[in-house]
Amino acid sequence: MSLGSKTLFVTGGSRGIGLAIALRAARDGANIAIAAKTVKPDPRLPGTIFSAAEEIEKAGGKALPLACDIRDEQGVEKAVAETVAKFGGIDILVNNASAISLTGTLATPMKRYDLMHQINARGTFLVSQKCIPHLEKAANPHVLNLSPPLDFDVKWFANHAAYTLAKYGMSVFAWAMAEEFKDKGIAFNCLWPRTGIATAAIQNILGGEEGMKRCRKPEIMADAAHAIFSRPARQCTGNFFIDDEVLAAEGVTNFDQYAVSPGTPLMPDFFVPAPGATTVVGRG
Repeated sequence: MSLGSKTLFVTGGSRGIGLAIALRAARDGANIAIAAKTVKPDPRLPGTIFSAAEEIEKAGGKALPLACDIRDEQGVEKAVAETVAKFGGIDILVNNASAISLTGTLATPMKRYDLMHQINARGTFLVSQKCIPHLEKAANPHVLNLSPPLDFDVKWFANHAAYTLAKYGMSVFAWAMAEEFKDKGIAFNCLWPRTGIATAAIQNILGGEEGMKRCRKPEIMADAAHAIFSRPARQCTGNFFIDDEVLAAEGVTNFDQYAVSPGTPLMPDFFVPAPGATTVVGRG
């Protein structure tokens, strides 16, 4: 199904996975609101809301760059209102904005703890809350949180409990809202990569250039997200999707196309349960 004429509200979409999802939708002719903080280039974090908007327009979509800190309730309300005023509504929300700090208990300053929880968990809740009244009016509304399956193996908590809890908060909200808004026909799902994805987080935190070679490109997440958005919302909600499982179900067999360095062993991502493992809640 084409996303042409659909309107997406993407948080943290000035780079990485959020931008890749926006560009995939733009190729269908979608309208995309990029709600992110970056308005000036940063040497460590390439891309701004304006460069993202330019890429979206070149790809065939219509873009609305919005300087928005999702910790600010009034700022989010304004960004959502501007999106609805320009494009007439919101069909899809992508909760992509996230903060990361892979630090243990004693090495995590409370300022960093607060940042992760205010952006990841609280920010996801806030943006969802403000978009839901508009999603209720859409024909096939989807909310997609870029967050992991709820696997409560202690190994995912022991070395970075604060980050894990912040990411799991995003997943809990999707899980709960899928049930809360089931009768409204709004799909709430999570999407997570099986492997590392070549983003600034890998570049700056998890291994630099060598780490990037062991990753897949953000396009695998974008193609998986597109496939999810193409499904009937009432029949596709409450799932914890893994990127390559979504695409395999769509008939994709060549995953080398997504590798940064085909043939190089891939870096597994966090939070993906081992085959046969039991998660607290099911996965789609």
